[in-house]
Amino acid sequence: MAEGEAQAWAARAASVAEDHKAQDVVVLDMGAVTLLADYFVIMTGQSVRQVDTLADHIDAALEAAGARLRHREGRSRAHWVLLDYGDVVVHIFTPDERRYYDLERLWGDAPVVGGSAAT
Repeated sequence: MAEGEAQAWAARAASVAEDHKAQDVVVLDMGAVTLLADYFVIMTGQSVRQVDTLADHIDAALEAAGARLRHREGRSRAHWVLLDYGDVVVHIFTPDERRYYDLERLWGDAPVVGGSAAT
């Protein structure tokens, strides 16, 4: 992967999420806190249907940008969908699931580098 490509994919995922009315979009720079991924993109969809739709739009946009989806966890009726692109992992939650898992607190050492919550 070219340097900066993961950051561009994370920013693209956040932008698409915001364009499709996701709430509280956050991009965390995970590089210094874990080997799991370079970036987590976290957002809230207001319904199971919106969560699934956001996942589809983000996947289409990242695929067009050259990202390859390695794994998708959660399908229709899921309250949490995870899209794994290797260096970028996208988490799309319903409000209750987002509060329950609270990934921002769990990964509190990771700096917020993008998304609507960064401003």
